[in-house]
Amino acid sequence: MKQTEQKLRKILELTRTEWDRPTTRAAVRENFQRVCDCRTPVLGGEVYASASEEKVFYHTCKSKCCPSCGNRGTQLWQREQWCALPDIPFIGIVLTMPDVFWPIFRYHRHLQHDLPALGASILQYWAWKQYRVRLCVIVVQHTFGGRLNHNPHLHIMVSAGGLDDEQARWIQSINFAHGEIMALWRLAVTTYLEQALGSGLLNGGQLPRQFQKVIQHQAVRKWNIHITRVMSKFHFLGYAGRYIRRLPISQRRILRVSETEVVYQVKDTRAKAICETRSTPAKFAALMAEHVADRYRHSMRYFGLLSPRAKSENSEAVFQSLRQCKRARPQRIGWRNSLIRNFQTDPLRDSKGEPMEWARRLKPS
Repeated sequence: MKQTEQKLRKILELTRTEWDRPTTRAAVRENFQRVCDCRTPVLGGEVYASASEEKVFYHTCKSKCCPSCGNRGTQLWQREQWCALPDIPFIGIVLTMPDVFWPIFRYHRHLQHDLPALGASILQYWAWKQYRVRLCVIVVQHTFGGRLNHNPHLHIMVSAGGLDDEQARWIQSINFAHGEIMALWRLAVTTYLEQALGSGLLNGGQLPRQFQKVIQHQAVRKWNIHITRVMSKFHFLGYAGRYIRRLPISQRRILRVSETEVVYQVKDTRAKAICETRSTPAKFAALMAEHVADRYRHSMRYFGLLSPRAKSENSEAVFQSLRQCKRARPQRIGWRNSLIRNFQTDPLRDSKGEPMEWARRLKPS
């Protein structure tokens, strides 16, 4: 992991003049700068010492674009959700849209922020209409495709059953109808774009010709959505953990970096294969910048029985209907224990195996 982190940092340092400018989005400048400063004297650090040695541990950046910090954030999230969620099966639903709409959401980023609520609302509406139940819904928003192109879509993790409030019982199994959910999602997106167009929220220079007719044409076509098989909570957390708090490319897929070229692997969805792609460092950094979330915008949101407002009220009812005991929130794992658990190494031991104690703090330079 250390080697790939250096490759990503090298790319950002090589292209600093491209992204570190006033015209760049503030979220991009902030996150890229934090990745470059991670574990360096710029952020300061802590000094630990034993009788014979001294070690300096520089602070981490906590950025979602940082491979190491993002991975740790994912692990902490998985641990917390394991205790917070009941032991029930889940379903994964992927909601996509036609490629003609991709540039619209790319140039109008404010529209992307409403997509998770749209996806969650159509699933909750369908479940209530068909079964009179409420669902546990977690929406992970994506902006990238297999080739790192801008492809906005949603990965939705939904409980395979639901809570029947009238009878105070948990419905164990729901048969999610592919065609009905696709039609609702299509109606929600096309209606949303029509309203945005009518309200003047879209820049006419960034729209296709006769955009109203384009929307009407897409409103009657078949859209691609995917519904997975039932998965366990353990499988669900592993599946969701691959898509949150990280850049859109796995760090091991950055193969080589030079001053003139970046070689990395992408996924060809049509051929169902991994292929190598080359670009300049500037183009690669610009590609990554498109997928950096704006500040105060979450890539993962909770709805239904897991929404912040309803969770405290319905959590006990869900566990009681399932006859399960709610787990206490786990204590946060410290950085030392995290390294011991994941890498079987104690950072606060010197070369002779002697324990080290905190000595002083280094100010950011």
